[in-house]
Amino acid sequence: MRLKDILEIDFFILLPVIVLMVFGILFIYSSGISSSSSLASTEYVRQIIWASIGLIIALVLALVNYRRFYDIALYLYLIILIPLLYTCVFGRMVHGTRWLRIGIFGIQTSEFAKIAAIIFLARYLTDTRISGNVFGRFLTSCLIVLVPMGIVLVQPDLGTSLVFIPILLSMTFVAGVSTRYIFFLISCILLTGFLTVLPFWQTYILRRSLPAIVMLTNPRLIIITILALGLIMTIALFGYLKYRKRYFYWLLYATAIIVLSLGASYAARKVLKNYQIMRLIVFLDPNVDPRGAGWNIIQSVTAIGAGGFSGKGYLQGTQSHYRFLPEQSTDFIFSIFSEEAGFIGGIAVFVLFLIICLRLLRIIKMTADPFAAYICAGLVGVYSFHFLVNVGMTMGIMPITGIPLLFMSYGGSSLISAMLGIGLAMSIYVRRYNH
Repeated sequence: MRLKDILEIDFFILLPVIVLMVFGILFIYSSGISSSSSLASTEYVRQIIWASIGLIIALVLALVNYRRFYDIALYLYLIILIPLLYTCVFGRMVHGTRWLRIGIFGIQTSEFAKIAAIIFLARYLTDTRISGNVFGRFLTSCLIVLVPMGIVLVQPDLGTSLVFIPILLSMTFVAGVSTRYIFFLISCILLTGFLTVLPFWQTYILRRSLPAIVMLTNPRLIIITILALGLIMTIALFGYLKYRKRYFYWLLYATAIIVLSLGASYAARKVLKNYQIMRLIVFLDPNVDPRGAGWNIIQSVTAIGAGGFSGKGYLQGTQSHYRFLPEQSTDFIFSIFSEEAGFIGGIAVFVLFLIICLRLLRIIKMTADPFAAYICAGLVGVYSFHFLVNVGMTMGIMPITGIPLLFMSYGGSSLISAMLGIGLAMSIYVRRYNH
């Protein structure tokens, strides 16, 4: 530990994080105030403790050479899979997902799996950056991410499992993987989501059957369609291998997207729980079940709208104090914040997250070490995805997924995990010219 390292810590990334944590503590306190102005919750006290621990961890990591994680990347990855699997089988069910219980403490191991996956994928991409097998590199990267993602999805924690997707996309993009593979994955994800939602939209909102959509729920028709498309893929593959014509390649490319998306959407509808299905439905139209599954979105949008331009003032919010918003200190902390701080406060939070992501992008450009650049790319994916999905969820433009607003939402696992990432980023910044 050198004085020079302490002085070179990137305070441009640390200060926005501290401000966001202070916002979080203040409004977690506000969420604990009842309509009678009495304090009904002491969650803010635990949040102060977790924020302090997270800050210490980040500062310590900043003084530790991040290259040490290169050597132990595989071990970190394998070790985190053990509690993930244990939680999946023996974890305690809390709010629809499983948590690892240690005494009085509940740990969401999936939060730490994100960091372990980033470090291990960064090492793999570094080791294979001069590999000639571009497709194999992308395929292995997908496998590295899909293993923990699949375990988290089985827990079941759909929201956290989705965070692994931007990790994969951002890291492989920065690593120079061909954009056609990245676009293929993005296309499969978007089309799968669209095909998954369509039957629910038909049943609960349109309330009448359309032949094209009915096909998506009929196993026999799906199998016939996949077999027919599979035949087209076989012909296209043969044509490309024999004649090397690009149109055969793109026919194979497009058909593969449709086949994978069709199969994945059918599987998704079988795997999704009832409450997850209702979240998709009320995202499309909250008024389908205004006093049930749609309640959260309606009350959240009401709270944000009630804040107006400058907000009602600190501790003056009614949506939180009258307990209209469930999970108001966790998933819907931004709703409470916007009601009391208004549009100006919401813009301030947006700017703070933007500064964090821009600093990470700057570190990517400045560092001479590809391992460091890939880690920062993964962190950009995590922080930006959490912000966009959580804020979008509270505004009714994203489905409810249970993703917290990092640094602000109540919860020790997500906060400490996020601070681990900040600590790694600061360590990289201190040694940005090393290789």
